[in-house]
Amino acid sequence: MSGVWVFEDGIVRRADSDPPSGAGAGGSRPNKVLVHVPSGEVVTSYDVLERRLRELGWERYLYDPCLLQFHQRSTVHLITVPRDFARLKLVHMYDVVVKTRNVFEVRDAAPA
Repeated sequence: MSGVWVFEDGIVRRADSDPPSGAGAGGSRPNKVLVHVPSGEVVTSYDVLERRLRELGWERYLYDPCLLQFHQRSTVHLITVPRDFARLKLVHMYDVVVKTRNVFEVRDAAPA
């Protein structure tokens, strides 16, 4: 992957991956939403996400003050999302999609 990479406080990140908030289409969540496909419900909070994941056998994993984590006993998969729903980014949405095949999708948000 090309670009400028920065190592700070034990974390490596792309220097150009965190545009300032309000950066329009380049913001942290560029008009994308996580959708529960069977019901068509848009995930608007962690209550909705947790309810849908529990229906699939996912359980809350270890308490962490910064993260929410879910796991399935039958797999080694772990879904990790920031505790603050406003910080949910596209990479977190795709993490949910990949680990729950055919149950969630990332879609373009409906125009306001």
